[in-house]
Amino acid sequence: MTMKTRLFFSSLILLFATTSFAALPAGIEGVPVTSLAPLVEKASPAVVNIRVSQQVSRNSQLGNEWLRRFYGLPEAPSGSREIASAGSGVIVDAARGFILTNHHVVENADKIQISLLDGEILEAEVIGSDAATDIALLKVEADGLVDMPIGDSDRVRVGDFVLAIGNPFGLSHTVTSGIVSALGRTGLNRNGYEDFIQTDASINPGNSGGALVNMRGELIGINSAIISKSGGNVGIGFAVPTEIASSIMRQILDFGEVRRGLLGVTISGIDSEVAEALNASVDSGALITMIEPGSAAEDSGLRVDDIIVAVNDKKISDASELRNAIGLMGSGESINIRYIRDGKTRSVKATLGEQKIAQSSGTEIHPGLAGATFASSTASSSGGIEVTEVTDGSPAAQRGLRSGDVITAVNRRAVHNLQQLTELAAGNRILFLLVQRGDRNLMLQIR
Repeated sequence: MTMKTRLFFSSLILLFATTSFAALPAGIEGVPVTSLAPLVEKASPAVVNIRVSQQVSRNSQLGNEWLRRFYGLPEAPSGSREIASAGSGVIVDAARGFILTNHHVVENADKIQISLLDGEILEAEVIGSDAATDIALLKVEADGLVDMPIGDSDRVRVGDFVLAIGNPFGLSHTVTSGIVSALGRTGLNRNGYEDFIQTDASINPGNSGGALVNMRGELIGINSAIISKSGGNVGIGFAVPTEIASSIMRQILDFGEVRRGLLGVTISGIDSEVAEALNASVDSGALITMIEPGSAAEDSGLRVDDIIVAVNDKKISDASELRNAIGLMGSGESINIRYIRDGKTRSVKATLGEQKIAQSSGTEIHPGLAGATFASSTASSSGGIEVTEVTDGSPAAQRGLRSGDVITAVNRRAVHNLQQLTELAAGNRILFLLVQRGDRNLMLQIR
């Protein structure tokens, strides 16, 4: 072997060595890392697998009477059957047995069981849950639990190394690694409040509710969603930051429910075209178009035509960002608002009020809506009426309504609250509902 050949192979070996370990952090607290096993061994006992069972009507499996007759299907058997699903959770308070997970993991559950790393199975109950942030708090009664310390998700940076621990496809306590790919992601759930951590650590079905862990073994996020056409991992996963999850947990423990903050403004977005029309000094932000009497906004001295550009020093680019910023805070919280008035930048403090949720049964509105429950919020930056629950086999279910739908118009007239829906439904045998479902709109006929 010539000297030139030896130098070539030496370069290849050096290149292989540097690229092979490029995916590992240089060290944890000053100690060089050759394996993540110590970190995994520390964090894994706090992650649990969740099994959820639910009793569903057999009638809902075969559709409504019209469909059965049209397709010649057999009569639906009476009774119900049990369906099961799986997810993950994280023990955050061992002494009190508190576990954080996703709302969608335990939604409509009749029975919840969790299994620990050592195989022990425990019964769990839901203490509280919040669909808008997809966070739920469970409780178990047990001794010897191990919890995971909650880290500061505000200190997370793009490029930080992370681990995802959960129960993908029912494979208990699976660990994957990656980095934080992006911060502040939104747009996954138009009707929710979002500020996701994006990661390329593999997240698959069953990881929901599991832990996103930093290199100090701290919980920085609750794994919640993926983007995938196949349903499997493609390197784009999302986690709810612990700042949000901890706030929801505190509200549930303090009040027994989530008391979301309310500024009390109606807003619209600012872009370059609007800025030119208004002769505004900025081309992004949230323009105040109305202020509710007696609201936090009025008490703080904000006015119509003010442009909000930051909340607690976090930039506000449009109306949806302001809605998220306020909706992710609890009532009674004090915030600092930076805004533009007459071309000058000003700031003011405001103490948030509480969003009041009005609910109504579909039976009270229209016969075709029986079996559904509706809610409207005084968060005036969000329009429409949310379908909060639909009973299997009910008239509302048979006509295509689903939990999570948002009704934005009835018979071509926009609706913003339950009173408007009730008034438009009165005296009309047929209703045409314009419904927002995820990223698409559809029209449902209700008779």
